[in-house]
Amino acid sequence: MASNQENKMGTMPINKLLVTMSLPMIIAMLVQALYNIIDSIFVAQISENALTAVSLAFPLQNLLIAFGAGTAVGMNALLSRSLGEKNQEHVNQTATHSIIIFIVTALIFMIGGLTLSHTFFKFQTDVTEIVSSGTIYSMIVIGGSFGLFGQFLFERLLQSTGRTMETMFTQGLGAIINIILDPILIFGLFGFPKMGVAGAGFATIIGQIIACFFGLYMNLKHNPDIKISFKGFKWNPTIVKQIYAVGIPAIIMQSIGSIMTLGMNTILIAYSTTATAVFGVYFKLQSFIFMPVFGLNNGMIPIIAYNFGAKQSKRIKETIKFSAIYATGIMIIGLLAFEFLPKELLSMFNASEELMAIGIPALRIIAIHFIFAGFCIVCSAVFQAVGKGTYSLISSLIRQLIVLLPCAYLLSLTGQLNLIWFAFPISELASLIVAIIFLRKVLPLLHFEKASPE
Repeated sequence: MASNQENKMGTMPINKLLVTMSLPMIIAMLVQALYNIIDSIFVAQISENALTAVSLAFPLQNLLIAFGAGTAVGMNALLSRSLGEKNQEHVNQTATHSIIIFIVTALIFMIGGLTLSHTFFKFQTDVTEIVSSGTIYSMIVIGGSFGLFGQFLFERLLQSTGRTMETMFTQGLGAIINIILDPILIFGLFGFPKMGVAGAGFATIIGQIIACFFGLYMNLKHNPDIKISFKGFKWNPTIVKQIYAVGIPAIIMQSIGSIMTLGMNTILIAYSTTATAVFGVYFKLQSFIFMPVFGLNNGMIPIIAYNFGAKQSKRIKETIKFSAIYATGIMIIGLLAFEFLPKELLSMFNASEELMAIGIPALRIIAIHFIFAGFCIVCSAVFQAVGKGTYSLISSLIRQLIVLLPCAYLLSLTGQLNLIWFAFPISELASLIVAIIFLRKVLPLLHFEKASPE
């Protein structure tokens, strides 16, 4: 017999279901975005070089997140489809295999972070303060990344069964702890030693570790749809293949962001370290716009995956429609903020005159691509939910490698820094065209012989 959560994803009116599933995730993502901004605001109080160091560390952090989030996407889609098919044994086996996968991945990254961080920063710059601060920060954040991987794992187990309220609690807890600890550890408040950039790193991993264990507790106590047990466990390569059929394209898609950021940093640092700092500040600010859309997607994916498994085409199409409307609305709000309040946004980061001069036109130009981005993100989530992760990968390749970096490089040859920022709307427009083409290919797959309930 189906559980209440399964019935909800299969029977509740779509608009209400999408809001119910997504709103806790959006709130959690907003808290996470707030942490990202506040983290950089505190680091900027140390020095502009400290802010640049954290900005240059972003590709490494993004790579870390790419493997955690990408694997979680594959696990999430497989779990939700299995729930829709009423295959409880496959649900439990998927969860158990996922735990092992995340443990191994965390160990690999921890070793890499402790041994390769210094080389990574020396490759980008020879400014001693930036190399030193960036190395320390990366060694802490990546070397202690088991908390982040565990947080991804346990949050997505909750999310895949429709328990987004519990996911909101785990995400929010980690971010709030991080926000509280940032000033304490960075500036040495309440008797703690003044740790500078290292304090920001420790605040990050402490929040992640606490959120990880809280997520484990929530699954064991409040997620009866998944039974985690290693009793009689046998390794099943087919389950791993099914997870990574969606997970690998998602990993590569997000890893491309690391390559893109590294490439953009390389192009921008030729102008000045301040230009690189502006790019880092932009990424922190845009997260406050994009994170709610990602939260919407996190609520949307299990709905589509469940109804794809249950062969309810009408519910899938309604989910896509409402998601696209909400995502576009969020991005328009972001566009207005970046166009009319760039000075106020940059002022939060203790911006120098040079950073302000570069940053104001940069934010206004880059934000143009928000118009297209919401729909593109929703399309990528649809592709992942129905097992077409490769389509998401191709769209991302076009946006971030095939178009963005070459375009940015060619524009940099003009010697005009402001022209480089136009690479973002140009590449997003190309991604929109490709996403629409792929969506037209996916829509026929959503027609089932089984009639959808009214």
